[in-house]
Amino acid sequence: MVKTKNLKNLLKEKKLIRIVGAHNGMTAKLVEKNNFEGVWASGLEISTSRAVPDANILTMTDFLAASAEMVDSVSIPVISDCDTGFGNSNNIMHMVRRFESAGVSAVCIEDKKFPKVNSFIPGRQELAPIAEFVGKIMAAKHAQQTNDFLIFARVEALIAGWGIDEALRRADTYMNAGADGIFIHSKAKDPSEIISFCNRWKKRGILIICPTIYPSLKEEGMKKIGVDIVIYANQGIRASIKAIDNTLSYINRHGIGDVDSKIATMSEVFELQGMYLMKRNEEKYLGSETGNAKAIIPAAGAKIDNSLKRILEDRPLAMLDINGKSIIQRNIETLNRVGIQTINVVVGYKKEMVNLEGANIIKNDEFDVKGLMHSILLGAGEPAEKNIIAYSDIIFDQELIRKLLKKEDDIILVVDGTYKKAHLRNKELELVLTESAPPDGVRTIDTCKSNRILKIGKELDEKKAHYEFIGVVCCSKRGLGILKEEYRKAKEESPKKARKAKCIESFSFVEFIQYLIDKGHRVTSQAVAEGWAEVHDFDDYKRVSSIFS
Repeated sequence: MVKTKNLKNLLKEKKLIRIVGAHNGMTAKLVEKNNFEGVWASGLEISTSRAVPDANILTMTDFLAASAEMVDSVSIPVISDCDTGFGNSNNIMHMVRRFESAGVSAVCIEDKKFPKVNSFIPGRQELAPIAEFVGKIMAAKHAQQTNDFLIFARVEALIAGWGIDEALRRADTYMNAGADGIFIHSKAKDPSEIISFCNRWKKRGILIICPTIYPSLKEEGMKKIGVDIVIYANQGIRASIKAIDNTLSYINRHGIGDVDSKIATMSEVFELQGMYLMKRNEEKYLGSETGNAKAIIPAAGAKIDNSLKRILEDRPLAMLDINGKSIIQRNIETLNRVGIQTINVVVGYKKEMVNLEGANIIKNDEFDVKGLMHSILLGAGEPAEKNIIAYSDIIFDQELIRKLLKKEDDIILVVDGTYKKAHLRNKELELVLTESAPPDGVRTIDTCKSNRILKIGKELDEKKAHYEFIGVVCCSKRGLGILKEEYRKAKEESPKKARKAKCIESFSFVEFIQYLIDKGHRVTSQAVAEGWAEVHDFDDYKRVSSIFS
């Protein structure tokens, strides 16, 4: 629904509309999040947020930009505080056209002389002549483009100390000139002055109040005296000033050690700024360089080499810091750079220590009894056109992923033949035997020709095997579907029919790939000789850290 029309409907439907002050898109979103009916684009808040007095220092363009930002951020109506209208009747007409075009539901102008001063500041509170302000109201009504846009007249007679009779006289005149409602303002700490005005007003038109100084007047009492709109004008920015000041003071004295418990989480920030919505839209519409793609990173396991145990007492291997960023955060950013925005990370061991940006966290509470395939399929979700699966103890570069995404086969494993030249052995290798042996010492070009995998596993003879599986896979939509369906079928088979007596749920990934090969499914390889590194032990950790120094 158009927001201007929505405000008119609210005025017909509700006995009291609650409008809350804001100064930017974020504070407007918080107003909406907390179920208020509308936003007050507050002159005080906008001025304060820019560290200048609320005294016509900022221009119409400044207020328009702030109001438009709020309109774009929320689905509820925005009423803009436009001070005295930024000039004479010509300025008012220009103002109305611009604010209405920006999607603002209503503007409010006050009957003070320019430049105004905030109503709660003692001293100069000069009122404009009635005739001058009536001209502004009539010009504003003439300039509006739709009947749903509203013009509110703010009466400052009580602020200036001119009394209720003058306030009523001005309010009546402004309504006769075409104003859609009256905003009656008071700085008396007791609500009796406002109550008296409202009772004498007798619901002659839309009535607005702002109980900043007289908070004892509750909403039920407002309804009884005929108030249609209440504006809680500046509590938001006052709260934020206090909270920010307290937090920064705490950090100055104690550092940021435990400050997170006192402030909003990053997840709350991302939700409010629309990051998660953007990610969902990217998943739908952008995809990767070669189409819609996603990634699955199984990081649930607890197995750690002895040389890393002291370092990893409180976190999983994937969260090992590599010069300022964890292994897994580096991989997430690499995937993002090639266009993969949907990344599911499956966690288990020390899951509370996994803190990531740009990934969905999926918990595997059975990581200690079920194998890697179980984690992978937990993170699989709905298959994309291309699905990258990557072990969590390796780091890879963009070019490796780009090459992989260009392949057309359904299940492709990245393999490396250089293991034969490496003298160090710090783990059991997941070896691969392919249909075609790799060229021995001859330069070659990747022609994207498929090379079928015949066998894979740790039990293969190193001398007869052709490659080492590095822990990165690409599955087409159909390929990931094969993994999911065959896993489901295998779980339903009786132990007598299973490939081994071993339960399928405890299979490693390569054991399951061999299971697929034995069943006749085609699995191919993408050979590389660079573009990746693994972190299995402390020596690996030092070597990889030196690469990213």
